[in-house]
Amino acid sequence: MSGLSPDVSDQYMQQLEALRKGDVLCMMNHFAVIRVSGSDAQSFLQGQLSSDLREVSESHSQYSSYSNAKGRVLGNFLIWQFRADYFLLVSADIADALCKRLGMFVLRAQVKLQVATEQWLLAGVKGGRAEEALRAVFSGLPEQSHDVIASDSGGLIRLPAGSLLLFYDKPAAAAVGNQLEQSCCRVGAEAWSLLDISAGIPWITRPTQEQFVPQMVNMDVLGGISFKKGCYPGQEIVARTQYLGKVKRRLFRVELPVEASPGDALYSPATGEQAIGMVVNVGREENARLVALAVAQVAGWETGLFLEKEHKNALKNLGLPYVVD
Repeated sequence: MSGLSPDVSDQYMQQLEALRKGDVLCMMNHFAVIRVSGSDAQSFLQGQLSSDLREVSESHSQYSSYSNAKGRVLGNFLIWQFRADYFLLVSADIADALCKRLGMFVLRAQVKLQVATEQWLLAGVKGGRAEEALRAVFSGLPEQSHDVIASDSGGLIRLPAGSLLLFYDKPAAAAVGNQLEQSCCRVGAEAWSLLDISAGIPWITRPTQEQFVPQMVNMDVLGGISFKKGCYPGQEIVARTQYLGKVKRRLFRVELPVEASPGDALYSPATGEQAIGMVVNVGREENARLVALAVAQVAGWETGLFLEKEHKNALKNLGLPYVVD
């Protein structure tokens, strides 16, 4: 938001206030959904992604990641099942490229992949009145994180931050959309992203592709890696990293002293001018405080993490809402 006019800045502050106190609706245009259908959809995804797709159902979602042969993450997803198809929520800026890459490995499998965002309403919802509005559409609300409640035209997923993800067939979305518009304050992607940052949920975007193995972005802690399933791209690297105890870099929630962007390098006196980590996602809280998710060597905190090679502007570790070994 640097350089925005006072009017825009005031509007954002109103969004933050609504996010903190009230009922909010975010149209999730910064995300896209890849739809995977066909009789071989589960087995195909099982051979490509890091999680165990057998645990995904119409009532349970799951985080997962997709890596190259060297174990470096190309993208990460929230996955659920609806009408026997699989839906992969992913950052919009990499959705087309990932869909195309996955399609290269379909071969003779009975699988169809498409970026289907235009056919589906994706919205984030938070707040008591907002949830009551959704009760008028759905038979109930998901209670626990990753629970899914579905209707004929869409569904709700309870996210780790406590909010809800609404996915709905656009031709049938007018009624539920009107219900929410009457109950909620609209917020943008930047304000909504604070919920994921607070919950320690990272999202890989174009600047951070192929920079981390899944454990570095805490996919193992978030249930996005299975160490018991069969092979998938990068599986040997991921398994070796786990069983040899070589997860030297982890995801942290931090406070930034100055402006930064995803992909910006981090430094420490312990490694001189050699980068020791990278910014993953960034958000702005009230009082202009900058917060972020960043990957860094765990040992780097002993001497401090900085945004410059000259070791100026130190990061502050804010902790995560879950335990990382």
